[in-house]
Amino acid sequence: MSKISFNNKHNPFFRSLKEKVDHYFLTQKIETTGNKQLYLKSIILTLVGIGTYIALVFYTPNVWISLLLCSIMGTNMALLGFNVMHEGGHQSFSKNKWVNKFSAYSLNVLGGSSLYWKVKHNINHHTFTNVEGMDTDMEVKPFMRLHDNQDQLWIHRFQHYYWIFLYGFTYIVWIFVDDFQKYFTGNIAPGSEGKTLPRKEHIIFWTTKLLYIGVYLVVPMYMIGIIPTIIGFAVMTFVCGICISVVFQMAHIVEETNFPKADAITNKIEKEWAIHQIETTANFETKNRTLSWLLGGLNFQVEHHLFPKISHVHYPAINVFVKQTCLEFNIPYLEAPTFYSAICSHVKHIKRLGVPL
Repeated sequence: MSKISFNNKHNPFFRSLKEKVDHYFLTQKIETTGNKQLYLKSIILTLVGIGTYIALVFYTPNVWISLLLCSIMGTNMALLGFNVMHEGGHQSFSKNKWVNKFSAYSLNVLGGSSLYWKVKHNINHHTFTNVEGMDTDMEVKPFMRLHDNQDQLWIHRFQHYYWIFLYGFTYIVWIFVDDFQKYFTGNIAPGSEGKTLPRKEHIIFWTTKLLYIGVYLVVPMYMIGIIPTIIGFAVMTFVCGICISVVFQMAHIVEETNFPKADAITNKIEKEWAIHQIETTANFETKNRTLSWLLGGLNFQVEHHLFPKISHVHYPAINVFVKQTCLEFNIPYLEAPTFYSAICSHVKHIKRLGVPL
């Protein structure tokens, strides 16, 4: 792994915060993982996905309803990722390891690779959040400049206009380009060692990729035709890409978040890891229960980055302890009052970065 490190020798902030959080779960006598509410939500989202697919492929309503259903399906795929795959990938869906593993592999059903995601997201993004060259989750090179440490190109002066369209293509590029690039090169993420995949993972990769193509392209082409399938698939993947990208960018790529650089000599970031997470992450509209339900608590992004193995169903309670500890240590806590204000902050941020130097 990378030699970049944090100044965690004493980490007083996180020790104080963790004591509060541990005491909460101990006194409440509850598990840190998901509960019945999460399991019910997962069932609902799964049934919505299956029902929408059946309606589109086997009943095929008129063009406008079909386009609406494709949009709903794309949104639902993102919600399944937020609530099922994401929780399983962080081992927070259930206290049972096999359930978490099963939930994490739902990403393969959605076209991705759980194995690659865990390295790229769990290790690189959650450890080196907003660090250039390490956190590849924030890179949309060369089409966008997302922070001052990145090079500026002439096209970036227009990025505050075309960002939404570009984000729409991220999902389809992820499943049909990025995953295959990782598979054939062995380069999963910066700082990770190229490893030969076990035979089991080779089988899972190819089987799930082919099944995805079969379910979402081959079967619909056979049932409703090539052109309608291509249009529907394009709408579905575009909407899914926007949902995933927007939620992520609102949490890290806004005006207030920082983009730290390691010391050129020591290769160390001179802050403890937990404070680094708070300075590079922002919440948005945490009072909106409906939004929290839909996003799997990812509007509580600060709490998620500090305690990634705790299920999002507990974030509202943890939020109180995080804010309290930030006040004690005089650390700014970043939170946008609404989702809309977070989007505006993102647009203002990338517009500033596009102004010619």
